[in-house]
Amino acid sequence: MQLYGLVVLRVLIGWHFLYEGIAKLLNPYWSSAAFLLDAKWIFSGLAKWIVSNPSILSLADNLNMWGLTLIGACLILGLFGKHVSMLGMLLVLVYYLFTPSFWWLEYARPGEGSYLVVNKNLIEACALFVVYLFPTSELIGLDRLVFKNNSTG
Repeated sequence: MQLYGLVVLRVLIGWHFLYEGIAKLLNPYWSSAAFLLDAKWIFSGLAKWIVSNPSILSLADNLNMWGLTLIGACLILGLFGKHVSMLGMLLVLVYYLFTPSFWWLEYARPGEGSYLVVNKNLIEACALFVVYLFPTSELIGLDRLVFKNNSTG
């Protein structure tokens, strides 16, 4: 039963990533510029530099859109499980570090809720760490088929 619970967690996180990636890909007006301009704390200078350079901003946008989409698809399918869970964890930690949920910071965009330090990005990063620690894709996922010869020694 624990295995199935972990698979459900992996698939649900994958769905969230895939949805966010596809929504950004399908919106020709989407850009990370507004998010970056609202950055606070230690990465605010980097965020402003990214926005001030159109080619770097375009690269960041494409990495974000395609990263979310591909990580999400791989999590759902159980493909490259340990690698994509680590990449997903790093991605949402970057989101968190650019706009941390500290009670003394105020953002222009409405927040989805802040619990002093914790927000959905930190929770999702921790959930992806659990998925990384307990890889289910080797048992229920395409990793079982793709890498079956490597595990038989």
